[in-house]
Amino acid sequence: MFRKILIANRGEIALRIVRTCREMNIRTVAVYSTADADDLAVQFANESVCIGEAPSAQSYLNMDNIITAALCTGCDAIHPGYGFLSENAEFARLCEENGLVFIGPESQTIEMLGDKARARALVAQHGVPVVPGSDGAVADSASAHVVAQRVGYPVLLKAAAGGGGRGMRRVDRDEDLDASLDEACAEARACFGDDTMYVEKLIVNPRHVEFQILADEEGHIIHLGERDCSVQRNHQKMIEESPSPALDESLREEMGQAAIAVAAAAHYRSAGTVEFVLSGRNFYFIEMNTRIQVEHPVTEMRCGCDLIKEQIRIAAGLRLPLIQSQVDMRGHSIECRINAEDPQHGFRPCPGTVEFLHLPGGNGIRVDSGLYAGGVISPFYDSMIGKVIVWAPTRLEAIRKMRRALEEMTIEGVDTNLDVVHLIMFNGDFLRGSYNTGFIEKHLDELLDIARLTEKVETGAVDMNAEHRKDE
Repeated sequence: MFRKILIANRGEIALRIVRTCREMNIRTVAVYSTADADDLAVQFANESVCIGEAPSAQSYLNMDNIITAALCTGCDAIHPGYGFLSENAEFARLCEENGLVFIGPESQTIEMLGDKARARALVAQHGVPVVPGSDGAVADSASAHVVAQRVGYPVLLKAAAGGGGRGMRRVDRDEDLDASLDEACAEARACFGDDTMYVEKLIVNPRHVEFQILADEEGHIIHLGERDCSVQRNHQKMIEESPSPALDESLREEMGQAAIAVAAAAHYRSAGTVEFVLSGRNFYFIEMNTRIQVEHPVTEMRCGCDLIKEQIRIAAGLRLPLIQSQVDMRGHSIECRINAEDPQHGFRPCPGTVEFLHLPGGNGIRVDSGLYAGGVISPFYDSMIGKVIVWAPTRLEAIRKMRRALEEMTIEGVDTNLDVVHLIMFNGDFLRGSYNTGFIEKHLDELLDIARLTEKVETGAVDMNAEHRKDE
């Protein structure tokens, strides 16, 4: 087992990894930018190293500085968390070349699956259904037109190196394709340094369902059930739950086996996530994420395992502790992402200082966050500041528990999306489980109107009893 691990990340995921390492008796080295000197992970790790200025390119994306920090502190391995360098094949290769274990799949696996067009072609060869579209990348605009006309509009233009909705454009008409392709290519070049594109038929308002995979060095692969991530805005997930309300046992088994087939085709090892879109009972592979997911606690709450621990064990060459028949998924879990943003003004980020903080607690409630009173939310990084995760025996009980948890959570000093995610827990479509990726677009105006009215009532700007008093 490793003696010391460097954590190449920040915020709640860095703290999450520190905690697991401490339980495994592994020493940790936290790295930080000049903006994150007071990060909780920096305080709780055994050692810490400043790796650059606040902009990510000078710190959390600075491969040379991170590798140097790991070597100078005597680390055996590097855990990349999610985001930043977690799916960067070049960084994984640098780790390997410097005698450091990259806690994740091998660099060539990341490279192969990171090319979405190549991954799509690979899984199709192994019988896993893919969304109708181009066979690999499109060479030029003319090729894109041919594919789009063959599969029919609307289509999605997608960056082969993309993720998080970057380098992606919806096109509804043939005459709009050229301009959209230019825009998507420019965004992909800016974000990923690669403007390779492919074309897919747009499955309008599907469910977004992903399966958690664990695979060890010996080729043993299991899945730990699914997560429904359909409540999202601009391709950014807001709420995740497990199990998906859309799956029965037959469909769950079929999709789980398809997810394992994807991992097997890629000769995958480590934790990973196979993502599908689901329309009715038809599902299609869209990508495999070669890292731990933001929403991994949803799975942990249901199966009782520590996915970070399993990542580390696999990276150390140990076998999986379970076979598929031993996986025991219990009850229902929901996660809400809490962001420092202003929903009433286009969800713009709201950096600042946390003046007061109260986190919810109680049976079946977990909060993953690096927040603390007096802590500063930096403008340099993602606006997500925490995750509230609940578990209960049934979905309805889990929803009620999440309502109570969000009502109890108090963050003062910065605007957050707390009101919006809380209101979603009362929405009829969500309660029935009859939502899809169009949920936020359909309900956002209604949610914001209710949030505004609630705020006015709470601050006394609106007197809800005025009409009653007038009648008296």
